Amino acid sequence: MEELTYRHLLWAYANGIFPMAQTADDPEIGWYDPDPRGVLPLDAVHVPRSLAKRLRKAPFEFRLDTAFAAVMDGCAARPSTWINATIRALYLELHKVGHAHSVEAWADGELAGGLYGVRLGAAFFGESMFARKDDASKAALVHLVARLRAGGFALLDTQMTTEHMARFGTVEISRAEYRRRLARALKGVAPFTEIPQARIDAEFSKLIGAA
Repeated sequence: MEELTYRHLLWAYANGIFPMAQTADDPEIGWYDPDPRGVLPLDAVHVPRSLAKRLRKAPFEFRLDTAFAAVMDGCAARPSTWINATIRALYLELHKVGHAHSVEAWADGELAGGLYGVRLGAAFFGESMFARKDDASKAALVHLVARLRAGGFALLDTQMTTEHMARFGTVEISRAEYRRRLARALKGVAPFTEIPQARIDAEFSKLIGAA
């Protein structure tokens, strides 16, 4: 069997598929293409009132790609995880070639929480998030949305819809509709790392009601 590389992951994401292991100790990887699919419309994101109020006090410092491996490890540090050693190695490869990113929330010089995902064209595929301090992962999500809006992204894929993500406006769409949106997004070009900070800050302020 051909050894998996980050190139296989890029092909999979471009075709609406993503990998997961059953457990951290399971060496096998499954490939998923759910129907319906969860997406978070970037023009209709809702930040819960209590979270917005807290974020207006700026409790976190946001950083990008400074602790990618630590974010992955934080996401995996739970009783049930789909991140096994192979998944970890593959996404570290994706990070090295510039297609996987971490959005980190720091507090008092420590990593308080964050998320990571994959970028292709004008699409971002959210993978997982974690928090060591209250609201840290949610804050990272709001910062991610601000960055994607500032960069002109067309699609934020959340894979599935949970009650937690539904509070931010995640919706379910059919597989066919997802693939149409994905195809359009992959044709686009959107910056992720090289975006003027003022544009990100402006979008963040709009999201939390501080504009």
